[in-house]
Amino acid sequence: MAAVSTESTASTPWVAPVADGPVHATVRVSGSKSVTNRALVLAALADGPSTLRAPLRSRDTALMAAALATLGASVDGFDAGSWRVTPAAVLRGGVDVDCGLAGTVMRFVPPAAALATGEVRFDGDRRARDRPMGAMLAALRALGVPVDGDALPFVLHGTGRVGGGAVTVDASASSQFVSGLLLAGARYERGVLVRHRGAAGLPVPSLPHVEMTVHMLREHGVQVEADPDRAGWRVEPGPIKARDWDIEPDLSNAAVYLAAAAATSGTVTIPGWPRVTTQAGDAIRGILAEMGCTVRHDASGLTVLGPPPGGLLGVDLDLRDAGELAPTVAALAALAGGPTVLRGIGHLRGHETDRLAALAAELTALGAGTEVTADGLRIRPAALRGRPWRAYADHRMATAGAIIGLVVAGVEIDDIGCTAKTIPDFPAVWRSMLSQPGGTS
Repeated sequence: MAAVSTESTASTPWVAPVADGPVHATVRVSGSKSVTNRALVLAALADGPSTLRAPLRSRDTALMAAALATLGASVDGFDAGSWRVTPAAVLRGGVDVDCGLAGTVMRFVPPAAALATGEVRFDGDRRARDRPMGAMLAALRALGVPVDGDALPFVLHGTGRVGGGAVTVDASASSQFVSGLLLAGARYERGVLVRHRGAAGLPVPSLPHVEMTVHMLREHGVQVEADPDRAGWRVEPGPIKARDWDIEPDLSNAAVYLAAAAATSGTVTIPGWPRVTTQAGDAIRGILAEMGCTVRHDASGLTVLGPPPGGLLGVDLDLRDAGELAPTVAALAALAGGPTVLRGIGHLRGHETDRLAALAAELTALGAGTEVTADGLRIRPAALRGRPWRAYADHRMATAGAIIGLVVAGVEIDDIGCTAKTIPDFPAVWRSMLSQPGGTS
């Protein structure tokens, strides 16, 4: 694959542009990170070459492609609009994997790397060392995989095979623990049966992401039995058939642009919005409607018409299945005409940063009344003032600041460069959106 920088560097503070009036734009969004990285893993473990069309090319997907290439797979055409992935005949050990700050890399690659022979050493960004990993590594040990460490950095000692079988994991901190085991499970000798048992009875968050994993496995010819109500998933052993993928637009990233319509009483269209999808970001349609927007889905894509000035509504939402939307919704909540309660998102404390604490700190500093609860946030809108906005090296925090900056002058984001994690060229696309007379970005 072509050399791609996977370093995360703080950029010069970026003053979020203020919209002169209602935003009217069409914005084309790059491919889904969640689909792209799952497709990369499955292609690297498949029985032949696969092609990914219109994938997301971002820091997270570059890290995933580099990790799989380190293990012996090849990813060709990374600078082009489609990638050709050829699996390795044998996964190799004696290598180092850089996870960056990508949860999908640190949680999807180890179950696959367990099939390699030799040591595979994992590390990442400083903040990545704080992200939950213990449950995943304990599950691998229970499946017979020797692992040194309970968080990044850790060393996995691959033996070239994994027996597989039943394993219980506490996935209440991240659904990625379940997905990671399922993605590689068909290559284990007995497959894998993953059961979730959460501390204090907490369920698996972001279940649509597990449903996406199950769907993609089945599309690769893998036999999967799923009973999410009983928190159990079984993957039968067998080949992972090679197949090509057309990657959908990333709907969680698209939500940021749709929020511009909601915040400014404008109109934004995202072409190519799928009719049927397993992406959790699809929930933004109902959320924006509940906040007072008009939402239309037709042949042109998904279009959101923001409410008249002063018409944005506060909401009471359970975002357990779509926690990645919480920063976007919280930004809009600070601009709404009434209070908002966001529930079911306690697991966001373990994301790129503690998003609950970060959102509370930044919104409070702007003037909003914000309270962190056991599983979410309470937000009371107020007159906001422009000031520096810390991104905490978190792409969703940076884009939340940009949304508020559309209507509050002087919002200065300290690290807009971190948006490259999942949104290529975000600052340029954002400015282009604001300059459109209704054209295409």
